[in-house]
Amino acid sequence: MSAKKRPDRRQQILEVLAQQLESNPGSRITTAALARAVGVSEAALYRHFSSKAKMFESLIEFADDSVFGLINKILDQEKDAVDRCGRIIHLLLGFSERNPGITRILLGDALVGENERLRIRVGQFFERIETQFRQVLREANLSNGPRAVAGIDATANQFMSYIEGRMVQYVRSNFQRRPTVHWEEQWPALQAGAFK
Repeated sequence: MSAKKRPDRRQQILEVLAQQLESNPGSRITTAALARAVGVSEAALYRHFSSKAKMFESLIEFADDSVFGLINKILDQEKDAVDRCGRIIHLLLGFSERNPGITRILLGDALVGENERLRIRVGQFFERIETQFRQVLREANLSNGPRAVAGIDATANQFMSYIEGRMVQYVRSNFQRRPTVHWEEQWPALQAGAFK
């Protein structure tokens, strides 16, 4: 007699929440609707998460762990600042494309009316990325390689503006305008304007 493997309910709740955020753009997801989609009672949701804010926090942590884990790999593999910046930008665009529901959270679209600490948390996520760009650009200035044309802070902010702009277009188009579209043509232009 084999025992059925019980699904990880916590993980299932998070996956369904992300799917609901993707399939209902612009809409708030209630715990009642989420419970129905998962196939459990609201009380069952609260056995795994003390609040909806905790569910959002878990998805933000997933984004944080995934993105920064991959950024660290890029930094280990690449030594050239231009390549590092390009790969980090492309990583973020690809992550957004593969995780549209989480993209809504990161942009604050899904956080309207939610706990303010969630907005602060996603702000910290983007600040850490911009700090990472500044670090890469600082290291480039110390080497004999290409340097930031407009200065470290301005260039790091330019990269963040591009990333966030592509993510906003993705959400605003109901996930039709993929963030990675035109990357091959746009990166050389970004690169030429950013490095000398």
